[in-house]
Amino acid sequence: MNSQATIKPENLSPNYQSILIATDSSDHSNRAISDTVSIAPLYNAKITGVHVYAAKLHDVRFRQMEGGLPEQFRQEQELERQRDVHDDLITRGLSIITDSYLDQIEKRCQQESIPFTRRSLEGKNYRELVKEANNNRYELLVLGARGVGAIAGSRLGTVCERVVRRTNIDTLVIKDPQHSLTEGPIVVAVDGSSQSYGGLLTALSFASHWHVPVTVVAAFDPYYHYVAFNRIAGVLSEEASQVFKFKEQEKLHEEIIDSGLAKIYQGHLSIAESIATDYDMKVETVLLDGKPYDAIEKYCRKFNPSLLIIGKIGIHADPELDIGGNAENLLRNVDCAVLLSQRQYQPRLDVVADATTSWTVDAEKRMERVPSFVRNMARVAILRYAQEQGHTVITESIVEEATAQLMPGYARKAMGEIIAAHDAGKLKPSEDMQWSDEANALLMTIEEPSQRDNVSKRAEKKARQEKSTQVEKQHIIPFLEKTPTENNKHWQAAALARLMRVPEGFMRDKSREQIENYAREQDIAEITLEIVEHGLALSRKKMKASMQQNKHQPMDKPGATNNSILCAKHGDFGN
Repeated sequence: MNSQATIKPENLSPNYQSILIATDSSDHSNRAISDTVSIAPLYNAKITGVHVYAAKLHDVRFRQMEGGLPEQFRQEQELERQRDVHDDLITRGLSIITDSYLDQIEKRCQQESIPFTRRSLEGKNYRELVKEANNNRYELLVLGARGVGAIAGSRLGTVCERVVRRTNIDTLVIKDPQHSLTEGPIVVAVDGSSQSYGGLLTALSFASHWHVPVTVVAAFDPYYHYVAFNRIAGVLSEEASQVFKFKEQEKLHEEIIDSGLAKIYQGHLSIAESIATDYDMKVETVLLDGKPYDAIEKYCRKFNPSLLIIGKIGIHADPELDIGGNAENLLRNVDCAVLLSQRQYQPRLDVVADATTSWTVDAEKRMERVPSFVRNMARVAILRYAQEQGHTVITESIVEEATAQLMPGYARKAMGEIIAAHDAGKLKPSEDMQWSDEANALLMTIEEPSQRDNVSKRAEKKARQEKSTQVEKQHIIPFLEKTPTENNKHWQAAALARLMRVPEGFMRDKSREQIENYAREQDIAEITLEIVEHGLALSRKKMKASMQQNKHQPMDKPGATNNSILCAKHGDFGN
């Protein structure tokens, strides 16, 4: 059975609704204009052209040079006149130049019927560009790697480098004035980070429009530990060597760690293939070895892509890092355009787990002790915990550790009561029912395990009511908007366990509604056992009031056999 939901490409396209392009009429800038005009129509984006001029800087420089002017120009009256003339010429001249640069973009946009806005800024070039890019009006910045002041042999201009470090949106740097992005191919580097997978989605979106191939590469360094261990061996004393057990450590790394790294990065490629499959697209995957940025650079030089997409920061980045080391080196050294992705995408937990995580025999046996009707929920929670802690092999001890971390004492006790009741035969989970691929795919779009379990049970009941032998798409659709976590209300395990003691059906549904309404009125985001008890108490009061009213209502009146009387038959539901 296929448990993977089909994801439409349009739902994963980058949200490039507004694009900012920096221009200075250089060759790189002119190519940037052409490429931006190629990207904008794909997403119905509008383009804003920006040029920064430094009139105040010229004014300061002129005043600094005044001491070197001939004597006749240094008379006070003449000096003031020269200042006024200079200020007027510089201000008007730079404004005319800026307008000419922006006219160039506007003309191209008019030809393609793309909405265009002009931005003429005065100040320090990189600072004003960053300020404009980070004002929450744009999703993509495009600029040339070098400007009109570039000299032979330079690969990255100082303005470009300073801007790239400081922007918080996707940034496309044009490095080859002769190579259009639309020619392809596109290379994407993944390392397991959410930014690298976000870049992959952008690559797939571009490729689907431009009909160019995509290659996904992942690089790891199996040689680092060998070099490091030999360096260490050269400084260790004989006594320290015995304590460190150098040979054993070296063997450990060669046999376990290096092979483990290969598995991890091959897993990143498998996940990338899975994401592409969701797009109904195919990608080529290549596992590279060596220093990551060096291996990727060599691959790009060999196959000459039009575009390299990488996450601006990688999997090991700390929160304050402005740009990752691999991204920085690749931006400087590759010849093709580079898109530094800051868009984030986290693949589904089951996809990541299938590619990167395995369970030991003892861990699997430990899971068999969990009742089948909550086993999937527990398994997902443990997988999530293992991923957060960086584990790729789940052992029995990790299962126990995850349980202790994820379930506080009172929640463990409540879940223990459920398990005990299940083992005693007091809880009867519904008979297994087959699910169609479409229905199962819809179910898997619900991320919260408890929410997914609730919806599945409702869909199965509806299927049985309709005498269906399996759950179909139409059985689950009515419940997708009626889930336990509606309005972002999170239920603790103990709270859910308490709710399960209310008879299933109308009474449980009404109790849930009363509890969530109370939580919403009190602006409470998480529903605890205490909140559940309070909500049930309110439900009991309403039920008693309704019963008193129904004592005086003839049974033959419409609504006399109402839900309150039905509740009276189960008067202990809140106890």
